[in-house]
Amino acid sequence: MGDAGKKQVPLRLSPKLYDAIAAWAEEDFRSVNGQIEYLLTECVRQRKKNGRYVPAQLDKPLELDIE
Repeated sequence: MGDAGKKQVPLRLSPKLYDAIAAWAEEDFRSVNGQIEYLLTECVRQRKKNGRYVPAQLDKPLELDIE
């Protein structure tokens, strides 16, 4: 399918969250976009497996302890 079949979604991230994802992406040899897509895919796969989101309080504001 390639990128032509993919949807574009505007996404706003805090600088801390972006930096954490960027560092993780670099460790996994992915782009930031690729890392976000990978993480979302894994979350959806886990939800299909368990029938619920992980964690259960997904809408709770995220508190990152990232320096």
